[in-house]
Amino acid sequence: MSPLSSYRRLIALAGPTYVLVAFLGRLPLAMSQLGTLLLVSTASGSYGLGGLSAGALAVANALGAPAAGSLADRIGQRPVVLVQSLLGATGLVLLVTAVGGDAGDATVVAIAAATGLAMPQVGPLARVRWRPLTSGTGPQQRRLVDAAFSYEGAADEASFALGPALIGLAAVLVSPGGGLVLAAVLLAVFGSAFALDGSARLVPRHDHAVHPGRLVSVVFVVLGAAQLLVGVLFGATQTGATVLATEAGQPGVAGLVHATLGVGSAVAGIATAYLPERVGHERRALVAALALAALSWPLLLVDSLLGATAVVLVLGCAVAPYMIAVFSLAERVVPRPRVGAAMTTLASATGIGYALGSSVAGRLADAHGSTAAFSVTVATTLLATVLMATQQSRLRAATEAGHEDDEPLATAPV
Repeated sequence: MSPLSSYRRLIALAGPTYVLVAFLGRLPLAMSQLGTLLLVSTASGSYGLGGLSAGALAVANALGAPAAGSLADRIGQRPVVLVQSLLGATGLVLLVTAVGGDAGDATVVAIAAATGLAMPQVGPLARVRWRPLTSGTGPQQRRLVDAAFSYEGAADEASFALGPALIGLAAVLVSPGGGLVLAAVLLAVFGSAFALDGSARLVPRHDHAVHPGRLVSVVFVVLGAAQLLVGVLFGATQTGATVLATEAGQPGVAGLVHATLGVGSAVAGIATAYLPERVGHERRALVAALALAALSWPLLLVDSLLGATAVVLVLGCAVAPYMIAVFSLAERVVPRPRVGAAMTTLASATGIGYALGSSVAGRLADAHGSTAAFSVTVATTLLATVLMATQQSRLRAATEAGHEDDEPLATAPV
């Protein structure tokens, strides 16, 4: 089956409405981080406080996501995502109100954290739905699941391109607060629609007392570290772009600059489905990490928005292949009753990395400007390369020992 045929088959199986809803439902999380950074830093005049607030949102989301994913494994995605969507939308509106009302720094950070805790991880949970959606396709399922993960990686990156772009446009045309209100509306509408979509009923609920399944292993810790590093890359790059744009007197353009990272990544993500199956995901992750290191260092030389945009666009072409490989490896090596928890845990690692990257880059930028922030990006790509280079044999062995496509699994009734 060709990659193009795989994508057509996936859309036919899931339905175009589901694909659209699942994409739009993940936009608010992509919008909330940069939106919080812009809103708070603009109102307070401190990149450090803006980074701290955005980081608090990301860390809280990271801490809450594995618990939400595990709960969804147990009781189903529908009730979990629906409650999170409504609570998260409310939190975003409260954050805008608090900053507009001159609330204290501690209050703003606390509201940002509470909002992040409530927001759903639509992208990781959408990945969980593809295996049951493709059940019954026989020997084609493995290829379809791989293609689905390639699509999901591209969709995630496209959301992190469109999300910051929407925030940037709202900041220019209305205000940073207006961007977060838009995110709240999207979350309430499309997050709820994702929760209520019929595909949620296809995901089996698992009684962990009967099928406990071990989530944490050395290999999974490696994959978590890999995602944490790409999160640091996101946070540092976004902060560097924000500083550079603010120094140029156009803070709202930061979202458009960072959006190009997602543009290049989305295109590369779709293209990964064309890679030969014989090229293992562990090898793909290493090549992508090397590409990240090679393409990131020009950020240390940029001194204009145009230059930063060009470098970030090219850098993005290595991001999605890296993340797709990591998520695909996780899907193979964890027990099926824990796939939801695994996907959300990896997303959590990304969020923690984002918080770390934005916080450290923000503090360095306060003292030394955008180049210092971008230096965090470059250092992170080097660490990712070392990690993947030293763990190749372990990842390959774990993948080969992973579950077979036709492995039966008893589940609790839906």
